[in-house]
Amino acid sequence: MTPDINSDPGTRTAGYFIIAGMFLTTLTLVSCIYFKPRLYSSLDYFFYDRFMEIGSLPESDNRIIIVDIDETSLSQIGQWPWPRYRLAQMLTALSAMAPEAVALDILLPEPDRTSLNTLKAQFKKDFNLDLEFTGIPQVLRDNDAYLAQVLAQTGTLGARYFYFDHTNASSLCKGPPVSIQDESGLLSLHRAEGVLCNQFPFEQAIESFGFTNSGYDHDGILRRLPLLIQYQDRIYPHLSLAVLMKMKGITKARIETDEFGPQVKAGPFTIPVTPKGEAAIRFSNGAKRHRSVSAVDLLNKSVPPSLIQDKIVLIGSSAVGLNDLHHTPFDTQFPGVEAQATLMDNILDQSSIVLPRWRPHLSAAFCLLASGAMALLFIYFPTPLGLLSGTLTGGLLVTLPAYFLFSHWSVFISPGMPVFILIIHFVVFAFARFALARRISFIWFKQLSTSQQLTLEAMVSMVETRDPETGAHIKRTQNYAKALATHLQQNGCFTDTLTPTYIETLYLSVPLHDIGKVGIPDRILLKEGPLTDEEFELMKRHVAYGRRIIERATRNIQGDTYLGMGAEIAGGHHEKWNGKGYPRGLLHDNIPLSARIMTICDVYDALISRRCYKPPFSHEQSMEIILEQKGEAFDPVLVDAFFSIEDEIVAIAREYQDEAEELDN
Repeated sequence: MTPDINSDPGTRTAGYFIIAGMFLTTLTLVSCIYFKPRLYSSLDYFFYDRFMEIGSLPESDNRIIIVDIDETSLSQIGQWPWPRYRLAQMLTALSAMAPEAVALDILLPEPDRTSLNTLKAQFKKDFNLDLEFTGIPQVLRDNDAYLAQVLAQTGTLGARYFYFDHTNASSLCKGPPVSIQDESGLLSLHRAEGVLCNQFPFEQAIESFGFTNSGYDHDGILRRLPLLIQYQDRIYPHLSLAVLMKMKGITKARIETDEFGPQVKAGPFTIPVTPKGEAAIRFSNGAKRHRSVSAVDLLNKSVPPSLIQDKIVLIGSSAVGLNDLHHTPFDTQFPGVEAQATLMDNILDQSSIVLPRWRPHLSAAFCLLASGAMALLFIYFPTPLGLLSGTLTGGLLVTLPAYFLFSHWSVFISPGMPVFILIIHFVVFAFARFALARRISFIWFKQLSTSQQLTLEAMVSMVETRDPETGAHIKRTQNYAKALATHLQQNGCFTDTLTPTYIETLYLSVPLHDIGKVGIPDRILLKEGPLTDEEFELMKRHVAYGRRIIERATRNIQGDTYLGMGAEIAGGHHEKWNGKGYPRGLLHDNIPLSARIMTICDVYDALISRRCYKPPFSHEQSMEIILEQKGEAFDPVLVDAFFSIEDEIVAIAREYQDEAEELDN
């Protein structure tokens, strides 16, 4: 009968593992929700990126055009910063093409050092020379004033950058161009300590602006942009939001809330944000989505007006030297102006990713459900394949609905933690199943071993009922043999054979050495005095009888057992080293080692014990007889080893001596 792994003690142990699994789940959830370790967010990032990778965005309608100050422009016009009149020329050219809105994703915080007025003042200071310029209009003598005039005429939006690590003087900076009110009470916006704005003439000329700060996750990847930042108790918009509000003539926005969480409501635009006012960007997998034109092409008037007309134009840079490149899930060199355009596309398409405020709680519920499901699998599907199938099925049942929500409604519910819990439970429960199987197998083995030992004892008892002189002989010879084999092994003799398993098997097999005596008639077995030659020949048959009995018992048993060694001992413990023993007259190493060990132990114990045909010999007499037979009856190596443990042999003989018999010292 095969033991049931789900029966006691397996069921109790299974219950312990289930409780441990639920405890592990609860501990994991509490630590993730309240302490937010990086593993938790890393799992979210993994699925967030994968969902975007296999998802799709609608084709871009080219409503957003990027004027790129790229490497080509820098190589032909010169390194940055360019003279401000170049920017003025670009804005003038764009304005003539009737765009819907133009925004500079560039800050201009310092004066233009190439202006003619600036050069004139510098020469006067350094060389006391008065430079005179003729034929140059007054407006072109101050590049900053010229650009400020063009900024005001074209209604171009400007940029701003907030600091979070230091404060600075900001008296020249304007307040927010729009009014944003938080009516939800859910926001805890990033609070800036300082601000970097444009030069004074530009601040005066720019009607509207937005900040260009970016935000990175702990793995250094850009996935979200701060849509709102708080500075001096006022809320400022991101440049992308400022452009759209300016384009639609919106001057007010407010923070509302729905079942998913806070959102920015600005006219027709509804933008979901996190409690920190961040908007999750839905990037496009593959190439950049937006049409871009090189700034040098615009200056060379090689851009068709139809490409710009009624479009939103963002002026930025993809040049490496201008340091506005970011690492996104799909691109390690993603221009900041492209990120602005992507966020604007998300807002216009209403495809911004929603990060529900209750998603940690839903994730926790799924984790508990996954934990319970794995516990049931552990109980009712005991095989590793069942656990693996359940884990994979559970992972799909969590991941597929999450992807469906993302792809159809842009709602991101991370399956990361439930999948992680499933994997953890699979590992723990698989190990538990293995441990339980090992424990049940061990119990079964112990039961089988006990049954075998009881069978052995029953067989030996059967011999004892025929030969009352056996008595404690079996216990003594068992311990002699074990002590002798252990000593040989420790001293490097027969190391290929004398393994711990071999020595233990030898100990179990010794009691079978005289089992063949059950086939010897009582008149011979119990005879007092010497046997006749004919009787001795009959007595010698117990060796063959014993070997035959054990071999028949092991005929249908596969593998090595202690019965196999028992057959060796029963059939060979009367063989002699010189080949003059019986029943087969084996010589030297042809005699199994187990039988050679048994021979010396059996003879010694027979010598020191009382028999019906002789009195007990003393230990010294017995050892002299064994020494005389060294190389004759006994293996010389075994004799030397036997003498080396003489004290241990005497102790064993004394411990297991027969009742009413004292060892003659």
